[in-house]
Amino acid sequence: MMELLARGLGTRSFKPGSYRLKPGTTPLTLLNALARGDTIRESITIIEGWTFAQMRAEIARHPWLLHESEALDEAAWLARVVPGYDHPEGLFYPDTYTFDRGTSDLYVYRLAHQQQLKKLEQAWANRAPDLPYGSPYEALIMASIVEKETAREADRTRVASVFVNRLRQSMRLQTDPTVIYGLGERFDGNLRKRDLQEDTAYNTYQRAGLPPTPIALPGRAAIEASLHPAQGNDLYFVARGDGSSEFSSNLEDHNRAVDKYQRRR
Repeated sequence: MMELLARGLGTRSFKPGSYRLKPGTTPLTLLNALARGDTIRESITIIEGWTFAQMRAEIARHPWLLHESEALDEAAWLARVVPGYDHPEGLFYPDTYTFDRGTSDLYVYRLAHQQQLKKLEQAWANRAPDLPYGSPYEALIMASIVEKETAREADRTRVASVFVNRLRQSMRLQTDPTVIYGLGERFDGNLRKRDLQEDTAYNTYQRAGLPPTPIALPGRAAIEASLHPAQGNDLYFVARGDGSSEFSSNLEDHNRAVDKYQRRR
C-alpha cells in the first residue's frame, strides 16, 4: 500500500533515519515526512571552559551517537579529527550541535573543530595591532587562560590585557588555571604552595611565556578578548569574591587588594 501511494504521489526518495510517529499518523503524512527527512534530531552541548577530557566524556555518554572514536588509538584519533595537531585541547568550539540518531561521534568532533578554526581565523584576521602572539594558536592558548580566569563579561578584556602586558614586559603570567591543568588528575581542588613551585610545562609561575597548549575550550568571547584586550597598564588582578576582579598596575596596589579581598585585612 505504501509503495503504491508513494508511486501515486511521485515520491521516489526517502531519507533514512529515526522518525517519531504520533497517534493518528496517516500513510500520507508519514510519506511526506520521509520525503522531507523529518528525522528525530538529537543534540549535545559543549560548555565554554570545559577541558577536552570533559568534552570527550560528555560525547562518550551520549546514547544516540555511534561511538566510532573509541576504536582509535591516540595517533589515529588525532589524524582523523584534528590533522596537523598533536594535542586536542582547545581545538573545539563550545556550542550546541544537532545530529540524526546513529551519527558518528567523529562528526561532532570534526564539526566542533571546524567551527573553532573558523572563529579563530576570523578573529585573528581582525585582531588588534602589535599583540605578542606569533600565531593564531598562541592566541587560542591565551583565550583558554582568559576563559578559565573569568566568566564576567566586563572583566574579560582587562584580564586579557593583564596577560598581554605581562608578555610584553617578559613577566611570567603566574596564572593558577595553568598550574591546575598541569597537575591533571592530581589536583584535588586545593592549590598548594608546593604546586606553584613544581616545575611542569604548564606552571606559569616557574616558566616564562605561554604554556605549550590551551588549557580548556575557549568560547568566542574569550577569543575576541584575547585579540582585542583592553588598553591600559594593568599587570595584576585579584578576585573580589563576588565574581569580579580588582585590577592594579603595580605590585604595591595589588598587595593592598590581596589584603582586602583575600586576606580580609
